[in-house]
Amino acid sequence: MSKHKEKIQKVFEHPTSGNIEFKKLIHALEHYGALVEITKHNKAKIFLNEEELVIPVPHDHVLSKDIVIEVRHFLEKVGLTPDGLK
Repeated sequence: MSKHKEKIQKVFEHPTSGNIEFKKLIHALEHYGALVEITKHNKAKIFLNEEELVIPVPHDHVLSKDIVIEVRHFLEKVGLTPDGLK
């Protein structure tokens, strides 16, 4: 299994993971076609399938559980789920 697929699967784990590294998740999303833009206000804008998600860039490089849940809902909305990954 690829490391990118593993990162996406980690977003969907129950209970919600509290140790997902921001940069590794961003690389996985880019691998699956997302465009990621970091703003000067320390936000990450994630564009995928004509949808957009804006999340804060974490200072400690690890996403909080609340942000992981936001990302999970976004990925479900755009159809990037573990079942649909190649």
